[in-house]
Amino acid sequence: MAKKLDGKQMAAVIVEEVKQEVTKILNDKEGRAPHCAVLLVGDNQASKAYVASKEKMFKKVGMTSSVYRIEADVTQEQLQEVVDNLNQDEEVDGILVQLPLPKHLNAKPIIESVDPTKDVDGLTIENQGYLLRDEGLKPCTPLGVVELLKRYDIPIAGKNCVVIGRSDLVGRPAAMLMLKENATITITHSGTENLKEHTQTAEILIVAMGNAGYIDESYIKEDAVVVDVGIHRVDGKIVGDVTQDAFDKSSYYTPVPGGVGPMTIAMLMSNTLLAYQRRVNATQSL
Repeated sequence: MAKKLDGKQMAAVIVEEVKQEVTKILNDKEGRAPHCAVLLVGDNQASKAYVASKEKMFKKVGMTSSVYRIEADVTQEQLQEVVDNLNQDEEVDGILVQLPLPKHLNAKPIIESVDPTKDVDGLTIENQGYLLRDEGLKPCTPLGVVELLKRYDIPIAGKNCVVIGRSDLVGRPAAMLMLKENATITITHSGTENLKEHTQTAEILIVAMGNAGYIDESYIKEDAVVVDVGIHRVDGKIVGDVTQDAFDKSSYYTPVPGGVGPMTIAMLMSNTLLAYQRRVNATQSL
């Protein structure tokens, strides 16, 4: 019988671990709370909801969060100036640019300008490159996927892992993180021919294709571990890229909602703590 990988429950455990570490920091008379600055540009309702949930979680673990609510008509230069100022602010440990940005803005140079040591989303080219060397800050969603598998004691080393998706946010870093755990990796995408031939070999299948309910049981190897990263609103319900019959064929699966999503926010807390610790250690070593 397929078992659920409860991301909500496991995220709560990780958040509590982060909270305990922050409490130790605050109990030090010279300590200060780790601080993450979040840039929210425009009136995207989904972005507002995501930022609100992140604010709530930062508060829960005892960290400081500053949300810069910026008008949608901000210019590229004005937004860049905000990032530059935060890069220079010694009291800011993490910077998160909430995506998507309004269409008139070019997100890529904004993201790339974030100080890599403060890039808690793990999206700068430097941190993407560090995935090859197990350094830097890692993207929260794929990091959450790997952490969830490990905390459920699911074997990764030596397993055939197929990733559907090649985005910088999920697909590519997920493949690199699974490779680090000694899985054998196949990356598939929209240009892959005969997709089922690949997915049916997967002992671990990570689906990040952005297509609601596309992966059904015919794509799944019996007793595979299925990780659904997709999230969509269909007929008033939140669903993923994978259908229930596919989950039923698996050994373990991540539900949508309640699977990868909560782990992503937990990893943001963990990354912010790590960024703080590295900055403090670097300062003390001077």
